[in-house]
Amino acid sequence: MTEQRPTSERHVPVLKDRCINLLAPAIEAVTHPVVVDATLGMGGHSEAMLQRFPQLHLIGIDRDEEALALAGERLAPFSSRTDLVHAVYDEIAEVVADLGFPQVHGVLMDLGVSSLQLDERNRGFAYSYDAPLDMRMDTSRGQTAADVVNTYPEDRLFRVIRAWGEEKFAGRIAARIVQAREVKPFETTGELVEAIRQVVPAAAARTGGHPAKRTFQALRIEVNEELDVLERAVPAAVGVLALHGRMVVMSYHSLEDKIVKKVFAAASKSSAPPGFPVELEEHKPELKTLTRGTEVPTELEIAENPRAASARLRAVERIRNRRAA
Repeated sequence: MTEQRPTSERHVPVLKDRCINLLAPAIEAVTHPVVVDATLGMGGHSEAMLQRFPQLHLIGIDRDEEALALAGERLAPFSSRTDLVHAVYDEIAEVVADLGFPQVHGVLMDLGVSSLQLDERNRGFAYSYDAPLDMRMDTSRGQTAADVVNTYPEDRLFRVIRAWGEEKFAGRIAARIVQAREVKPFETTGELVEAIRQVVPAAAARTGGHPAKRTFQALRIEVNEELDVLERAVPAAVGVLALHGRMVVMSYHSLEDKIVKKVFAAASKSSAPPGFPVELEEHKPELKTLTRGTEVPTELEIAENPRAASARLRAVERIRNRRAA
């Protein structure tokens, strides 16, 4: 089933005002600012930025061709100030260079699964709908969730579900999947949900949410190589930031946030050896942290957009250019 409502009604951007306010000083400080929305989705954050900053040029990146098409419709009034690119966001440096920009003044990343992907029932991201077991953000390539559950050995399934889903019943679930697929390969989300329900205790489901939630998260991360991509994307994005450029990242679970925090923290402290008498220019931090720890949505924002509940925001500003090699 394809959602028919206008894109602006289907997508409520998470922490929209806070994100834009954090990026604003970098955008307003230059005559021709360029910002990359590295996870364009349905374009809510980008639309708000283009409306607020008439001098802004926006580069929107998304691996999901359907999202790009919908965002293109939404951002059509600003087409002269936008470049929308079908790519994975760890390719940010190549995208920026190919478009002829030496640097950018802002980067926004809104990680995880998008509202579009959750709402489009035939994509297989949601455990609440029976749909083909796909979960690819880019449906033009790559393995599906069905490929994973039907071909991975039990020990590998266990590692995926345990590590990416932080699921304490990963052993039971992996064993049940292998047992069930010997009778019939998994084809739909409903079949997988039923297999999981059979081995997750009812008491755990009552306290921990839907029994399939963590397994679906794990499979989505595995299918789309989300954490591997993120580990490459964050330093790549920092690398294209101009001096005094800013970067804002929203993550939705601890594994994402840990990766973001590690990169930001490393670049936000001096690299001078312990006991070094003078901090040389090349030892000074590249980044300044703009948020104290992580920021979270208000109760009002969560009430208006329940999907914002797990959002965690971090932001940094480039305060020193890297020394040329």
